[in-house]
Amino acid sequence: MSFQQGLSGLGASAKQLDVIGNNVANASTVGFKASQAQFSDVYASSLSGGSGQQVGIGTQVAAIAQQFSQGNVTTSNNPLDVAINGKGFFRLSDNGTIVYSRNGQFQLDKNGYIVNSTGKNVTGYAAPGGVISTGSLVNLQIPATNLTPQVTSTIGLGANLDSRAAPVTTALFDPQVSTSYTNSTAMTIYDALGNQQTLGMYFAKTASNTWNVYGTLTNPSGQTTVLGASVAGTPTPEPITGSVTALGTLAFSSSSGALTSSSVALPTLTSAMLGTGAASIAAITPTFTGATQYGSSFGVSSLAQNGYASGRPTGFSIGADGVIQGRYSNGQSLTLGQIVLDDFRNPNGLQPLGNNLWADTSASGPPLPGTPNTASLGVLQASAVEDSNVDLTQELVAMITAQRSYQANAQTIKTQDQVLQTLVNLR
Repeated sequence: MSFQQGLSGLGASAKQLDVIGNNVANASTVGFKASQAQFSDVYASSLSGGSGQQVGIGTQVAAIAQQFSQGNVTTSNNPLDVAINGKGFFRLSDNGTIVYSRNGQFQLDKNGYIVNSTGKNVTGYAAPGGVISTGSLVNLQIPATNLTPQVTSTIGLGANLDSRAAPVTTALFDPQVSTSYTNSTAMTIYDALGNQQTLGMYFAKTASNTWNVYGTLTNPSGQTTVLGASVAGTPTPEPITGSVTALGTLAFSSSSGALTSSSVALPTLTSAMLGTGAASIAAITPTFTGATQYGSSFGVSSLAQNGYASGRPTGFSIGADGVIQGRYSNGQSLTLGQIVLDDFRNPNGLQPLGNNLWADTSASGPPLPGTPNTASLGVLQASAVEDSNVDLTQELVAMITAQRSYQANAQTIKTQDQVLQTLVNLR
């Protein structure tokens, strides 16, 4: 009698309904991957070998396979929500034990570490000094400390000097005497403590295509030092009675107006000049890329320098490549780290742990780490989450099919019972 086949069919259909029910229950679970019950037939061994008339003895559940297809990406209001668009898993550290997840609903703990809802740390590459270190993987942290100020070490200036200007006839440069120079501009630079210092640049035409460059430094107290002045004292006393040496000379082409040579260099800006207690600023050689001498009014096209004041954290962002950029109140940004993803040759070999987590196994193969948007790994989208990939319509249709299969297997048992009853009633 084929009770065995019917019973195996009932068990398999019940297991399929369990899988479908679990999928439906997690239709709104971020990062959830739907499962599929896979079946195989069962045959009894024949003592005399194979037989063309051998009848199977039912079915069995061969595997519960998860479907790692992409879920829809939905935007959110949390900058720490991160969705993976493509292959890969987030690496999460559970006190040193690495687990994997597609759920990117992250937050900061009390120490500034990026964690998931159960407190597991997101791992990636650290960025000491703003430079990503691709050595060991660490727990990623958003520091709450202020950004250290950076002293100015490079200066760039682009300007047009009017070729129609007459050469300066005043012998001694003095910033208070407008006839001692042709044009001027100023820019902010920073000392080692992040204090703003004002650097004045003065241009005095000396010949048809040659200009002397002079400089002044005004500290936060309003005291001005003329750079290259021979008079004693800081700031430089007024009126200037000694001599002033130009910082250098700019020469331009008579045919194109382009800069042909520059010998401008700032002297060391001493602590006494700065007046803030900061260390001296080492001598700087400014660049004048883009400087021209045309027959048009003086105008500054660019001012650039690489220093900045201290800044407090104001926010951060996560790029498609997983790089975390911190933003600061001084307008600067700093790389804080980079999220690393792991991929597997056989994701279906991962062991589900619950809480949207998986663990690697011998069946999955070893993890293949990498940064987002490299090799086969997907890209990241910040302020977004990956929805469950459960298709409710498909699951409900599968539920009807499984229910009918369960009823049909129950009917085979009922039919076998009727046949058995007929045999028992034989007289």
